[in-house]
Amino acid sequence: MHQIENEFLRVKIREYGAELTSVFDKKNNIEHLWSADEKFWGWHAPVLFPVVGRCLNDTILVDGAEYKMEKHGFARKSNFKLLELSESKAVFMLKSDETTLKVFPFQFEFLIGYHLKNNQLECSHEVINTDKKPMFFQLGGHPAFAVPFLAEEDYEDYYIEFENTEDSERTHINGDGFFDGRRTLMLDNSNCFQLEKDMFKDDAVIFKDLRSRSVTIRSANHARYLSVHFSDFSYLGFWAKVNAPYLCIEPWLGCADTAGEEVEFSAKERITALEEGERFNASFSIEVG
Repeated sequence: MHQIENEFLRVKIREYGAELTSVFDKKNNIEHLWSADEKFWGWHAPVLFPVVGRCLNDTILVDGAEYKMEKHGFARKSNFKLLELSESKAVFMLKSDETTLKVFPFQFEFLIGYHLKNNQLECSHEVINTDKKPMFFQLGGHPAFAVPFLAEEDYEDYYIEFENTEDSERTHINGDGFFDGRRTLMLDNSNCFQLEKDMFKDDAVIFKDLRSRSVTIRSANHARYLSVHFSDFSYLGFWAKVNAPYLCIEPWLGCADTAGEEVEFSAKERITALEEGERFNASFSIEVG
């Protein structure tokens, strides 16, 4: 376990998955990251790579060959190497090897960095194509935040506030984790929605058409907040287990497959392509106050 800290925040990260395990607000004495209680969901903030969501038949198709790929990819279950550690910054790296090549036929380096800047934690991602051919990938964050912030509050005291007023549809996934064509108007000239304990009974609430690039968890009882800024990411998901005291806010570059529509990996929705030797960078940040 590794730790970075400043006057506002104390953050802990483990090498397994380069996963955040604690985001502690020192000013307000609040632990904002979900505890990974196995009773509900045993993760804190997995990083999704090289796929986001589930692939049809749990398989990707690359140049006509099939490769087994588990939901959300293998990075979250991989051991990263610590590259850099200072008082306010930590960087971890995962490199392709014989194990990854069996399920993802591209050579790469994947760097995940955490950098404290006042009351914000920047979560950065860099993908480097070290192969002799173009590579393709999806990338996403899946941080879970403890809700409510305070013990005397309820989940329903909280709401999500969007940066802009939105007219936005929820894009549904079915019970197997695939998009099925259903859409529901979720934000009708509105900039917020109320949290409810059963609102994720039909799985994640996923937006593909937001104008906002920042969302905030707020309480009706006080001014404390947690924001996620995601200007580098196209899609945004919200999710939790039913009746669980947390909320995942998930910036995505990519998403699950659509039921019945098998495609070549290079043609997957919101796929990123990198030429030989190219680098790709995308970051989101967590702000507390």
